[in-house]
Amino acid sequence: MSTDAILSFEEAMEKYDPVLGFEVHVELNTKTKMFSSAPNVFGDEPNTNVNEVDLGMPGVLPVVNKTAVESSIKIGLALNCKIAEYCRFARKNYFYPDTPKNFQTSQYDEPIAYDGYLDIELSDGTVFRVEIERAHMEEDAGKLTHMGGATGRIQGADYSLVDYNRSGVPLVEIVTKPIEGAGSRAPELAKAYVAAVREIVKNLGVSDAKMERGNVRCDANVSLRPHGRERFGIRSETKNVNSLRAVEHAVRYEIQRHAAVLDSGEPVIQETRHWHEDTRTTTSGRAKSDADDYRYFPEPDLVPVLASREWVEELRATLPEPPAARRKRLQADWGYSDLEFRDVVNADVMDSIEETIAAGASASVARKWWMGEIVGRAKTADVDPSELGVTPATIVELNKLVEGGKINNKMASQVLDGVLAGEGTPAEIVQKRGLAVVSDDGPLLEAIDAALAAQPDVAEKIRGGKVQAIGAIVGGVMKATRGQADAGRVRELILEKLGVEG
Repeated sequence: MSTDAILSFEEAMEKYDPVLGFEVHVELNTKTKMFSSAPNVFGDEPNTNVNEVDLGMPGVLPVVNKTAVESSIKIGLALNCKIAEYCRFARKNYFYPDTPKNFQTSQYDEPIAYDGYLDIELSDGTVFRVEIERAHMEEDAGKLTHMGGATGRIQGADYSLVDYNRSGVPLVEIVTKPIEGAGSRAPELAKAYVAAVREIVKNLGVSDAKMERGNVRCDANVSLRPHGRERFGIRSETKNVNSLRAVEHAVRYEIQRHAAVLDSGEPVIQETRHWHEDTRTTTSGRAKSDADDYRYFPEPDLVPVLASREWVEELRATLPEPPAARRKRLQADWGYSDLEFRDVVNADVMDSIEETIAAGASASVARKWWMGEIVGRAKTADVDPSELGVTPATIVELNKLVEGGKINNKMASQVLDGVLAGEGTPAEIVQKRGLAVVSDDGPLLEAIDAALAAQPDVAEKIRGGKVQAIGAIVGGVMKATRGQADAGRVRELILEKLGVEG
């Protein structure tokens, strides 16, 4: 894989203004597909959730999934869009092995939702408005698995396998208008925008919104223009980026790559790009097609969709609490300061903390574990917290072991390491690793005698009234017991032994 030249991000920002655009694809969680009765289920055996409509067999006719239309309208409303009273489907014509009909049923010039916006809050509280051009309905393509190569990508593969289970799954594609003025905060805005869309569709209940499964995918468009120029530069489109971190890194990398190309005097090529998480780089895919290349025309086998004002208002009345209002309510309920809550949101653990509290933990305990333990480990591993695989139930079980005196905080950290290593539940790991707290007075007294004998001067200080010096003796006992002593009981026994009141 060749490596493109890049400029430093700082140098790129000194010379150029980035212009962004995002196409976020949201898979809907309907029971059946967009135009067929085939099941819409993730993870089944390849090519088992497919029927003749999905495969484009001769003589079959599609039927629109009403629930998918309702979900699309809800998404449009949540994005502050206008809802079209009349819209049609279109055929987007292209050949690719995962599209057996040789066209994708989509919407082109008549989307169901249009002219919306989202106000995006950045890490320091700055609010940036992103304007939405449209949100339109379409069907997903199948999935290709490239075999024989080192990277799992088409480059270098010997052959490809196609799974049509995803073919026909309902999608809503959300397309922004060009986003100007983000400057050096463009990568941060990219991540925050996709996070906001994911939060909205999950909150609506219309999508499982799991990026690692491809329920939410982002095509990130980037172009640069010299400072002071109004005309947009040539854009590239990084396809199917499926994590928040990857969106941020892909935008940052493309800004640096475009800047190097422009500095060299060469033109930027309008093309699609593939994102490589292992190297945090993109590589060229294919020349980017314009709309005319797809030969759009109205789908002759489907009637128009008529969204009456009454129907739209009925759906509007079913919308849940907006995410911004939910965040304010949760902050008040949990008693977090503005800074604490902003850190939680920026770390992308708000939902995890909410679920942990619902599972039985207090707000302070949930925050302690997620922000103090999980987020730190995620940063070390350079992954999102959700990718570590720690569940709210695990946190609640682990905290109960601490509060019940079975393990201390130091041991709890070791137990968490075991959970991440796949060694079992917290209770199983405590037993396997022999991590239970030593609270039996016999072994503790032996360790205390040894620690006092090793530090007679400290013992005299404690007898003389300097009780704070007891920490050195407690530390010696903890070291002798490999951190498994009950520190509180150790302190009590030391004071008793020395005849000092605590």
